[in-house]
Amino acid sequence: MDGGTVPLYGDGLNVRDWLHVDDHCRGIQLVLEDGRAGEVYNIGGGTELSNRGLTELLLAACDADWSSVREVADRKGHDRRYSVDIAKISTELGYKPQMSFTEGLAATIDWYRNNRQWWQPLKATTP
Repeated sequence: MDGGTVPLYGDGLNVRDWLHVDDHCRGIQLVLEDGRAGEVYNIGGGTELSNRGLTELLLAACDADWSSVREVADRKGHDRRYSVDIAKISTELGYKPQMSFTEGLAATIDWYRNNRQWWQPLKATTP
């Protein structure tokens, strides 16, 4: 957004399950209100995407290109895939992500564009 570089660890093919914060909070609320005591409920977004794929989407949304990416060594033991099975919370509590990945990413980028006064001071203190 500010023309800096974006770090990409390893080959960027690590896969993650992406979830909008509103869906995550809604899932937590469902568990608090209707979940069974002592049970574990996975809350996920249902969208798996590699870090490289996410980076490409972010670059496009910020009118940047791949020259902004700084490839860095992957950390040792970095999991290749983080994803969760949401069948239990969906079946038992009726959970379903409501924010599509595309809508959520656009909303997040818009938030950062429109709220610089909140995050810019934090960026200045980061080494």
